[in-house]
Amino acid sequence: MRLATLIVAACAAVSLTACNSQADNAAEAKADNLEAQAAATPNESQETALNKQADQIEQQAGNADGGATTSNTPTTH
Repeated sequence: MRLATLIVAACAAVSLTACNSQADNAAEAKADNLEAQAAATPNESQETALNKQADQIEQQAGNADGGATTSNTPTTH
């Protein structure tokens, strides 16, 4: 029983790693960079524009794989 549990846990970890593709990682890094720029600017309208651009990149990355990777997809409420 313990072996079966370990096998299931290992498969789950591999599945999660596979969902986090290089394209997702690159998009996340680009979005993080834009968010850092937004936080550093004293211009509120520029900050808003940079954050919006970062959200769009995250949204596109989350949707690029059919929604299989949703951890980086912001809500659009």
